Amino acid sequence: MGFFNFFTQGIAIDLGTANFLVIHEDKIVVDEPSIVAFDRRSGKVIAVGRKAMQMEGKTHENIRIVRPLKDGVIADFYAAEHMIKGMLQLIDNGKRRIAPSYKMVICVPSGITEVEKRAIRDSAVIAGAKEVYLIHEPVAAAVGIGLDVQEPTGHMIIDIGGGTTEIAVIALSGIVCDQSIRVAGDSFDAEIVHYMRRKHNILIGHQTAEKIKMEVGAALPELKEPPVDVSIRGRDLMTGLPKQVKVSYTEVAHCLDRSLAKIEDAILKTLEITPPELSADIHQEGIYLTGGGALLRGLDRRISSKTKLPTHVVEDPLRAVVRGTGIALKNIGHFRFLMR
Repeated sequence: MGFFNFFTQGIAIDLGTANFLVIHEDKIVVDEPSIVAFDRRSGKVIAVGRKAMQMEGKTHENIRIVRPLKDGVIADFYAAEHMIKGMLQLIDNGKRRIAPSYKMVICVPSGITEVEKRAIRDSAVIAGAKEVYLIHEPVAAAVGIGLDVQEPTGHMIIDIGGGTTEIAVIALSGIVCDQSIRVAGDSFDAEIVHYMRRKHNILIGHQTAEKIKMEVGAALPELKEPPVDVSIRGRDLMTGLPKQVKVSYTEVAHCLDRSLAKIEDAILKTLEITPPELSADIHQEGIYLTGGGALLRGLDRRISSKTKLPTHVVEDPLRAVVRGTGIALKNIGHFRFLMR
């Protein structure tokens, strides 16, 4: 092993709108929210990930909280670069004296433009990457759940992340047809905030909306095993005083109905443009749901009743994409779909 290779480390990154995950030496070593806190006066990074998230919605004028990614792509180049650097320091808790160079495989949305790809590559290079490869999220998800994407068999993957929902039919190491829509976890949170304001006259923040989604989030108004109602606190819009209300899963199901209908339309559109031979494969295998949105209660049943196809929520859907990215990193020579 050469001196240069000794300090070059292979890492796989899921650069998500909501979460930033890193695989190093076959282990997930970073799993943090994609958020960074800056000091407004000096411009220095105060915190990244979980520590920065704890500050969100509670800061004074000298602290600026930024979510560098929007709809699956970099919206703030400066913040993204500093967030990636900060996250990479978490790999060994910043103990290493000599900063290593990295060979990175980063997953990106399938609907990404060349300009957006360039922004991700440039951020990675500034953060210390010597080689950067990109892989589309649906392909990474398929690899991560153990599907053989190099075979001439069609697989349908729906990856519902924080910023985008990626729907793709994959065969022979490539995406045959796909839809990438900007309706996903963040849209669900925004719908919940709007609903609570309209229905309960209460103003809540992003984190509270996410708590509602996780604890009583549902895609159907009738579930076999319903979750217990959740109590949430916010500001009463009439009096300006703190207020507590209870929220049920049926309310959340009605509130998310419009966003979920958009995802269903995109699924049907993808199925319409799928070549007939691959349609036959999908009819036999069904649809695979990955990403954080796959955890929404009853979503598999809702999609299954709409498409008349078996729908499976994969094991550990939150980490399917990063697992697939890690496998691609280990087998760079085998995967023809990696983009330089």
